[in-house]
Amino acid sequence: MSKALLKGLALTLKTFFRKPVTVQYPDEKRPVPERFRGRPALVAREDGTPRCVACGLCEKICPSLCIAVTAETGPEGIRALARYRLDLNRCSFCGLCVEACPVEAIVMSAEYELAAAGRDTLVCDAGRLLAAPGRAGEGRS
Repeated sequence: MSKALLKGLALTLKTFFRKPVTVQYPDEKRPVPERFRGRPALVAREDGTPRCVACGLCEKICPSLCIAVTAETGPEGIRALARYRLDLNRCSFCGLCVEACPVEAIVMSAEYELAAAGRDTLVCDAGRLLAAPGRAGEGRS
């Protein structure tokens, strides 16, 4: 027998007697790393409104064209967010929208459970994106 074969068998025997690392998924969830890029989420102000100022930079930089921002003129002539739409069917979770936002209004949350029965449930508006769990309230590090 060759030396490489014996090394392989020794490694097999060494790992054979170890306790398996198994996570019982629905009951236990593995912690995600700090820099994990899950579902994009909008950050809310203290009054519950989105921090987004509708500048449209996230829409322009998105390579998969999954973000649509509509602005309106709010009270006192200030630009405000009228509609924010994110299509998770097309999103590549690249994080460029987070980097482009000048007011840190969008972050990548820790949510990774994105399975859905239909495609329509993966098209999110501002209200659903504000409710994203995880690090939605944190800014960039």
